[in-house]
Amino acid sequence: MAGKPVIVYTLEKFEACPAVDEIILVLGAEGPARFSEVCGERSFSKVKKLVTGGSTRAESVKNGLNDVDPACELVAVHDGARPLVTIDEITRTIEMAAETGAACLVAEVNDTIKQIEGGQIRGTVDRSTLRRALTPQAFKVDILRRAFENADLSDAVTDECYLVEKLGIAIATVDGSPRNVKITREDDLAIAEALLAASP
Repeated sequence: MAGKPVIVYTLEKFEACPAVDEIILVLGAEGPARFSEVCGERSFSKVKKLVTGGSTRAESVKNGLNDVDPACELVAVHDGARPLVTIDEITRTIEMAAETGAACLVAEVNDTIKQIEGGQIRGTVDRSTLRRALTPQAFKVDILRRAFENADLSDAVTDECYLVEKLGIAIATVDGSPRNVKITREDDLAIAEALLAASP
């Protein structure tokens, strides 16, 4: 993306964030060799461990969580495919989790949302009560560990808040920017590059 791998943009933000002490990077099976190849000569002093992910997002997060330092009290989970997150967003989410126990970066829903049944519109959802869940999502470590105990780690678990919600624990929201897009398709990459080019 604009001359650098997506993961490099993401790591640069967390590397530069004073609220982040260390980074555990969860990678695919090719792991360390691929990371070295992608990052080249760039050095990330906060990257302390490279961990192999699982077959689902939830399994990958759990693998990373298993390698968190026992002395760690707070953990933030972020999608490497969200390179436009800001240092301010990371900091505010971590600070909110430190205060409340659990926090999720969110953005407003701008589209009108319809309820569909049998190929027909059945109603309109009040979007003023809706938010898009972004990352990072940050938690006190003991809360996140409890959330993962005996949890379903299938593809149905699309973020960590989903599991924490099941504990009945309130999750504070932190206002984020709609620019914090997740790159999952080629079109997303084009959008991210355009946003990056338009950045001051």
